[in-house]
Amino acid sequence: MSAVEARLYPGEPALAEDRVNYRFINGFVDVGDLPCRVALWREIETRRVAFRDDFAIDGLYLPGFNRRVEFSGFWHRPTRLARWLKTKLVPARAGGHAFRLTTCGGVRIWVDGVECAVFEPFRRNRESETEIRLPLKAGGSEVVVLTEELAERDALWYFELTSLGLDTLTAHLPVAISGATVGLLKDLAAEVRPDPLHVRDGRLRLRVERPASVDVTVRGRILPSVHMSDKPPLLDAVGILESGETLVELPGADALADGHHPLELTFAVGDNRVTRHIAFATFAAPFRDLSDRPLAERKALALDYAAANGEARIGRAIAMMASGRPADATVHAIIADTLAAVDERRDCSDFVMVPLLWLYSDYRDGLPEATRREIRRAALDYRYWVDEPGNDVMWFWSENHVLCFHVSQYLAGRLLPEETFSCSGRSGSEQARLGEERLSKWFDSVEHHGLAEWNSAAYYPIDFIGLLALEHLGDGAIRARARALLDRLMVMIGLHTLAGVPAGTMGRAYDKELRAGPLTELAPFATVAFGKGWLNDGVAALPMFCAGGYEPPEAACAVVEPEPGKALTAHYVQGHDEAARLALYKTAAVQLSSMVDGKPGGRGHQQHVVDLRFASDPFARAWINHPGEDDPWGNQRPSYWAGNGSLPRVAQYENVAMLLFDLGENARQSFTHAYVQSDAFDAVERLGNWIVLRAGRGFAALLATSPIEAVAAGPGAGIEFRAEGRHCGWVALAGEGADSADFATFRDHLAGVTVSFDAAGRLVLDRPGRTALALDWDEGLTDDGKPYVFPNRSIDPAVRHFDAYSF
Repeated sequence: MSAVEARLYPGEPALAEDRVNYRFINGFVDVGDLPCRVALWREIETRRVAFRDDFAIDGLYLPGFNRRVEFSGFWHRPTRLARWLKTKLVPARAGGHAFRLTTCGGVRIWVDGVECAVFEPFRRNRESETEIRLPLKAGGSEVVVLTEELAERDALWYFELTSLGLDTLTAHLPVAISGATVGLLKDLAAEVRPDPLHVRDGRLRLRVERPASVDVTVRGRILPSVHMSDKPPLLDAVGILESGETLVELPGADALADGHHPLELTFAVGDNRVTRHIAFATFAAPFRDLSDRPLAERKALALDYAAANGEARIGRAIAMMASGRPADATVHAIIADTLAAVDERRDCSDFVMVPLLWLYSDYRDGLPEATRREIRRAALDYRYWVDEPGNDVMWFWSENHVLCFHVSQYLAGRLLPEETFSCSGRSGSEQARLGEERLSKWFDSVEHHGLAEWNSAAYYPIDFIGLLALEHLGDGAIRARARALLDRLMVMIGLHTLAGVPAGTMGRAYDKELRAGPLTELAPFATVAFGKGWLNDGVAALPMFCAGGYEPPEAACAVVEPEPGKALTAHYVQGHDEAARLALYKTAAVQLSSMVDGKPGGRGHQQHVVDLRFASDPFARAWINHPGEDDPWGNQRPSYWAGNGSLPRVAQYENVAMLLFDLGENARQSFTHAYVQSDAFDAVERLGNWIVLRAGRGFAALLATSPIEAVAAGPGAGIEFRAEGRHCGWVALAGEGADSADFATFRDHLAGVTVSFDAAGRLVLDRPGRTALALDWDEGLTDDGKPYVFPNRSIDPAVRHFDAYSF
């Protein structure tokens, strides 16, 4: 592979079509052609591409963890991307060979220097395919590929070439490398994993499955978050995987802040290099029990922590000034970085514009006049909506971005009412009026339908950015509506928080929220609001909560921690047209929550449909899904662990969840699987086809209609349990007990439980002494043959208390 060629490619500023209808859904939104893509269409109409095969080799792309050749990522500005690749294909017979070419982006292919295929759909984040024929010589032909994409923030960028014939094809890398070294590098990239996944002692160790046959140089880099991509790496370390060893340690992890870190690994043997992207978490913070302190003290403590330890984003500057610190060099550096993001109109700049306006409103007297002037200028020059011209790739269309853009417009206009805003030509008072009108539409939607991003540990903190700013700096009906929605969010967070970790089913989740619950920014929100949990370096919205006057309602605090031996259930709906009917069963030891019904059989996005969480360890968690991509460390939407390639039919009845999968004939992955982080549990046992879990007083069991196989090697070792088959049912059952004798009773109960398909294709659960539950793909759940009616169709949770299930 060549190095990636990347260049800014904005096109000419223009208005965009306003397709926001305030009916928010999860999934890709077709926003039309932005100026950068218009420029691309014009260019490719007439361009000529010169053949290249003499490029400098940046690294090798080897098979193993992904059937695609993939370079997907995130770029905050419109970026034109290109990469050259070459290999030698040796066929069993000479002649034309048929292939299916699949891509996100555009592809050109040369065989022996002759251009043989041009396929340039360039559909943003949408896969396209075609069939091609490549003429291959008997002794082998050089195949050169140019893969290109135009990144409009998150970009799927890949191609896949699949032979449609029966003949054997052999690939020869056109570099000086032995087959043994190729095999070693391939295995390292495919199988490497952190051991353990969560680093609690400051030592980052990487495990591979087979002993290295030669010394391998391993370089690990942790780049800053996508919001701070211009900063130097947080970690850049080198270790040697010695010949005969399966473990290598990279130094420097002890200096990292607690967090879930993307890790770029490069394995090198001589001049041959392979790069692999994985992730791990660092976690050393102590559990904090602040429940005996009043909310004001908890807020002050969290402000001090954020001021000293927060990520270098604008929220930390608020924390520093709110806790009485002066505007020192750190504050000025943060403001300068924030202004750069706003001035360049980077995607997600709306997330920092709101707290920048908060800082200006509350603490401008502590800033030099030159800094105040720069903040005013940036606010006046910003693009607040698609009806103002621009050539950026800011995302205006999702629930959280719509809110933050409207809040930005409303607050900027209120703060600078007499000034003229250069992008729109409007006065500040006009901007404020228009921002308020648009906010009213947003509130109309979420007050009627609930949130498409329900319970999201990734996006509730973004909602808090906008809502806390409105509660603090707004007035009238807008402020009152913000406060009411804050109360509703806090109740939902309280319901789904167990032992300091907000968890549960989510409208949008990423791997980092699922694998590392106490490290999300929502976790310290729960710590401050409810008194128990962890603090971390998240400052997107937490300093605004702590510096403002908003207080969570008693109704939220009352559902956080059920009394010992007691349980609660909650039922409510969220999302447009009841996109999710949410069910929760919760005790002090374990909670089970589900997104009921949904759109079974449809392509998923980031919906996390069933979640088990245990109180005894912050990482004791389990869930079931259908992988949405090949790569266990991938970041697509859906990914391997977050979301579902094919959504199941889901039902939950008190402490039992049932999932019915029908993956269809063309599923990319023909299995479903369970995530169980074994090292976070006191026991993970196999009882027949059951996976039986114990964590403190919490018990749970998972069962599938297909045989469940534990993954013993590679990224899935210790966490992944697979069930093959396109048509498969799963059951998750939760309970609790005091000791090992109670756990033995639980296992005995499971021996009498059966899960099967009946003649009608329904998933049937039979349990000793309980009524039979059956889940039908079309009709949903029945209890003892009677249709189960979801008990509450309101966006406000209906909560019921009763004795916890024990066995």
